[in-house]
Order: sequence, then C-alpha cells, then structure tokens
Amino acid sequence: MRISAMGFFIKDAFRSLKRNKTISIAAAATVAATLFIFGISMLTMLTIKQGVLEIQSKVEVKVYLEDKITTSQKRDIENKIKDMDGIVSLNYETKGQALDKFKNQLGEQNKSLVEGLDKDNPIPSSYIVKVEKPEIISQVVDNIKGMPGIYSIQDGRGIVDKVIAITRTIKWVGSIIFVVLIGVSLFLIGNTIKITVYSRRKEIGIMKYIGATDWFIRWPFIIEGIIIGVVGAVVSNIILYYLYRVLYVKASAAFMMIQLISPQYVLTSMLALFVLAGVIIGGAGSVVSVRKFLNV
Repeated sequence: MRISAMGFFIKDAFRSLKRNKTISIAAAATVAATLFIFGISMLTMLTIKQGVLEIQSKVEVKVYLEDKITTSQKRDIENKIKDMDGIVSLNYETKGQALDKFKNQLGEQNKSLVEGLDKDNPIPSSYIVKVEKPEIISQVVDNIKGMPGIYSIQDGRGIVDKVIAITRTIKWVGSIIFVVLIGVSLFLIGNTIKITVYSRRKEIGIMKYIGATDWFIRWPFIIEGIIIGVVGAVVSNIILYYLYRVLYVKASAAFMMIQLISPQYVLTSMLALFVLAGVIIGGAGSVVSVRKFLNV
C-alpha cells in the first residue's frame, strides 16, 4: 500500500469521525465501558491470585518428633526430606522454641495460661518443611509417614486442597469473563460502526460502481474503528487508574497485610493490553460491519 493512499485513508477516517461526532463518541464510550469492566475484573482476579500465592507460600508440613527420638532416627528423617524435589527449606524447631512461639501467639493477656509449662513442656520438637507448591505436600507426607521417631505430621492438606480449588476456579472464571467481555465488545462496537457505515451506504455504492476495490473502501472504516478503539482504551485506562489509585491508598492503609497490585501496573501493562484490545475490537468491528455494504 502506497504512503499517499494511507494518508488519504487516514484523512478520510478523521473526516468521518468529525462528521459523525455523536456516533463516534458513543462508539468510543462503548469501548471504554467494556474495557473498564474488563479492567476491574482483571484487577480483581490478579488481587485474588496474589492472595492465593501468599497463602501458598505459607503452606508447610510440620513433622512432630517423639521425645525419645534418637540422633540416628532424626538424621534419617532429615536426609529423607532433603533428598526430595521441591523442598524450599527444612528447619528444626526445639521444644523450647515451640513453647516460646506459642507464648507469643497467646500474647501478654493470656500469659497465665502457659505458666508452669517451662518445667514440663508438652510441645514436641519438630521439623518445619516449606515446599515450592502445595501439590508437593502429599509426596512429602507419603515418603516420611511411618518412619521411626515421628510422633505425628501436620500437613494442612485441607488448606492445600482449598487453595488448589480456588486457583483453578480463578483461572476458569477469568477465562470466561475475558471471552464474554470480548464478545460483548465486538458486538457493541460492530453495531456502532454499522450506523456510521449505513450513513455512507450511498457513497460506498457509488465507489463500487466506479471501480473502487473492496479494500480501498474498507481501509478508512478500519482506521476509523481503530481510532475509536484506541481512544476508548486510553480513556478507560485513565479512569481505571485514578479510581484504582484512590482504592489502593485506602485499602493499603486499612489492610496492611494484604498485598495489592500497584496502580502503576494499570498505566503500564494494562494500558498496552487495553490499546491492543481497542485496535482489535475497532478494526474487527469495522471489517465485519462494512462487509454487508460491499455486496452491491
């Protein structure tokens, strides 16, 4: 395609946008609203996923040891765990350390509940095993259960199963929302572009009769749709950024333990995604909409 021809298409696209201001604004608003909803869904999914990953990082196996365990038995358990794949860390916790941790969890107000336990500490020593991902916990438990010197194993498998289920649900829900919103966007922008094309149907018919090719007619509408899509994408991203930044500041102050997605993510990765989506939605909507009017 020659540069002069592309310049003509761009000028024609801007003329059409100026001529149909109301329709163009409505189309851009449609794209902005759809991408805004998509952005909210995406931020929600990312925040939930980050929370799940935070929980996963804290999932561990606690191997409680018998008080009469021998040094040899302790070494066998330790070596058995270290030889497994997916082990992040293995720490030994003495009876005294376990009691101190329990005291800290109870706090000063309930200090009287643990009086006298220093002389006869009932909490066993243990190995604390951190793993790369929750699925490895079952392998750890299966490999060491029944070994001499082990009193019991606390694996938190119920939490692990819930974490895995939540992760799978997030992936499915996110995929479904993405497909539905993209479908809605294509439908809405397509119908909006159809109004623009319909207003120029006589012009298109004349161009066809004097020998203009289909792509020569299509390009101004495709460029027009892309401009509408990009404008809608940028507007929705800016609105989403400022609203999310306000929410981020308030939520971070109220829930310091929650790790939220940074507002800068909206202006970087999400802006690029929004613009790409706007280009695809506007361009595809225009191609589909103008096709009907080329059959003259």
